[in-house]
Amino acid sequence: MRIQQVLNHQGIVHTDPEVMSGVPVFVGTRVPLQTFFDYLEGESGLAEFLEDFPHLKTQA
Repeated sequence: MRIQQVLNHQGIVHTDPEVMSGVPVFVGTRVPLQTFFDYLEGESGLAEFLEDFPHLKTQA
């Protein structure tokens, strides 16, 4: 199963053609999932991502 499918199933990511032209986003936001991956692949990391998008919370 692809990571996006798992995140969709868990209610973390949503895809809707009416929101951001169907780009996968975090539920209740317009923050694309790809932005998260870009932070992780770059030099930033999770802490900076959460600092830049404080409305997103980690799940325990």
